[in-house]
Amino acid sequence: MTSPELVSDFGATRLAPEPHALPAAPARTPVQRTRVLLWDLPLRVFHWSLVASVTAAIVTGELGGSWMAWHGRAGLAIVGLLVFRVVWGVVGSATSRFTQFAPTPASVLRYLRGRWRGVGHNPLGALSVFGLLGLLALQAGTGLFGNDDIAFAGPLNHLVDDTLGSRVTGWHRLLADGLFVLIGLHLLAIVFHVAVKRHRLIRPMITGVAEVEAGTPLPRPVGRGRAGLALALGLAAAGLAAILWLGREPATAAQPVAAEPAAVPAATTAARTVATTAAASSAPSW
Repeated sequence: MTSPELVSDFGATRLAPEPHALPAAPARTPVQRTRVLLWDLPLRVFHWSLVASVTAAIVTGELGGSWMAWHGRAGLAIVGLLVFRVVWGVVGSATSRFTQFAPTPASVLRYLRGRWRGVGHNPLGALSVFGLLGLLALQAGTGLFGNDDIAFAGPLNHLVDDTLGSRVTGWHRLLADGLFVLIGLHLLAIVFHVAVKRHRLIRPMITGVAEVEAGTPLPRPVGRGRAGLALALGLAAAGLAAILWLGREPATAAQPVAAEPAAVPAATTAARTVATTAAASSAPSW
């Protein structure tokens, strides 16, 4: 049964005091566990939508050519998702809020010593989350202004000159290499926790429900979830609309069409020809 101390899928929660280390249980004492709602529904939808969008952006970027149009669409989807996540990280449920899992040197040290207890992202996982979100924001931002001079130009490329556009495109490609490294480390960490430490990480991000040790400190609800969800969705939509509006190419001024010369009547042309011939025949020959 889901613990009542965590909120519903749309709930927001209060930041709980930072957990302290507790004495280890006797070796033969079975560890009691309880089921809690760890990840809310909006966060889970965001997570898998971001996975799909980043995968699509990587694949279409590698394919190039006509696929670059879809690369741009995937980039816009990433921008909208990041705006949503930033807002949801402020007004969302307890384990979604940045203040709940923002790492500190003390919490990282406790985690490395095996003395950290809590729900949600552990301190090292939190560093990975902030790193990925920040790098994706830079990657998507440079893509908006980039131009490869072949098959793709970002929707805001016309707002910068060619020199800056080329420079931003170079940054975009360098950041892609860093993103590959960070994604690889993230996946390796997941494999380590699942295969070695026997932590169930995938299922809770699908169902939202996880098992934690009984007595683990849990965040408390404050109940502004639906309004926060509407705010996050509204700002994400507004951000995308602003990009699309700014991305409209300015209308070029119509060039005046030169008037075609008036047609010369055939009779006038014949008369001019006769006069020219007569003048030529009467000219003295020296």
